[in-house]
Amino acid sequence: MQTPQLTFEQVIELVKQLPPVGKQAVLNMLSVERDAWWEETLTQGEQQIRRLCVERGLDWDNMNEEEREAFVDKLLHED
Repeated sequence: MQTPQLTFEQVIELVKQLPPVGKQAVLNMLSVERDAWWEETLTQGEQQIRRLCVERGLDWDNMNEEEREAFVDKLLHED
């Protein structure tokens, strides 16, 4: 059986037709997916910042907040 191809607009219209409990289920599922995406993004960002520190002979874990902010600021303004 072939899965029908729906546009975003069609999906939105279908969700609008759901009863409140169905809409809540959709929102809950989207929230779970968003949270998982955010956790993965944070993990990747953390790994990346630690790698950049190592490349520059620094240790992120031993840096205080001011040093971390200065390091990130320097990264943001590199050419």
